[in-house]
Amino acid sequence: LLLLLSSCFKEPLYHSQSYVFGTLVDISIYGETDERAQLLANQVLQDFQNLHNRLHAWKPISAGNPSEVGKLNTAFEQGRSINISPDLAFMLADATKLSVASNGLFNPAIGHLISTWGFQRDEFSAVNIDAEKITAFVNDNPKMSDIVLKDNTVYRTNPAVKVDLGGYAKGYALDFAAHYLRKEHVKNALINIGGNIIAIGQHGDQAWRVGIQHPRQPNAIATLDLPDGWAIGTSGDYQRYFMSGGKRYCHIIDPRTGYPVFHTQSVTVLVPPSDHAGVLSDVVSKPIFIETSDNRSKVAQAFGVNQFMVIDAQSTILVSKPLAQKLHWIPGVKFSEIP
Repeated sequence: LLLLLSSCFKEPLYHSQSYVFGTLVDISIYGETDERAQLLANQVLQDFQNLHNRLHAWKPISAGNPSEVGKLNTAFEQGRSINISPDLAFMLADATKLSVASNGLFNPAIGHLISTWGFQRDEFSAVNIDAEKITAFVNDNPKMSDIVLKDNTVYRTNPAVKVDLGGYAKGYALDFAAHYLRKEHVKNALINIGGNIIAIGQHGDQAWRVGIQHPRQPNAIATLDLPDGWAIGTSGDYQRYFMSGGKRYCHIIDPRTGYPVFHTQSVTVLVPPSDHAGVLSDVVSKPIFIETSDNRSKVAQAFGVNQFMVIDAQSTILVSKPLAQKLHWIPGVKFSEIP
């Protein structure tokens, strides 16, 4: 979990919070009047709510009015093509490229598996584990590349494909908001969607500072200055999970096995500025989380990311050298560098 560290500054800092994408959204705008900052933040939150409604994998916008992704999945179930909006077509194409780069570890096509594990609902309770059903879904091997896009018309070649953009949407929203605020000539802002954060400018004469929390402890273990355009994101096993037989089953599922990942508690990635830094901050943590310790660096490098932290099932903190050099560690925290 990433935390915006509170400040004692009395400069013009506008702060707004809401609940979107099933998580806490925090917008900080520095250097604008409260009135203008409020208008800008409200527009960002409205855009987020609109994206949330359209991209929701299982909840309709209202009774009898399914989300755009819901309509897409219904068309896939019925074996027909469907016209979709240009931005959803972009997201599907982009998510496909990222899925291929991850060797399928990031895979928004496994909506059936996510649903089977009970993670397409608001509250998480233990499910009966249907090993045969899970094996069948894995053998069906749904992939993003099974989705065929022609202009804004889409169909699937594998009946097992069910789209869930839950591991992509927050990052897309970050980039969308950053682009909007820059277009509106906002010089300094910080956008935090449930631990996925992107920085614009800085906080007064200092960089924006965020804290990184241990997944099993309430306190920050380190802080980090987040320069203009940089994004940071964390995936963890501590918010969307259920316990069964003394074992923690989290929402991050290995598409190769069909089962949740047990060897990792959290992964944090730091992403340099680009047009899709937010997306990468959301996406890249997942394949690193899923991959075994021997291959984590390799999968990170496939996305051009070399700054990341892993906290494994034993609560051991492992950090890549480039990130370790940027972190301000809380006294007493022990960590090891990833070679």
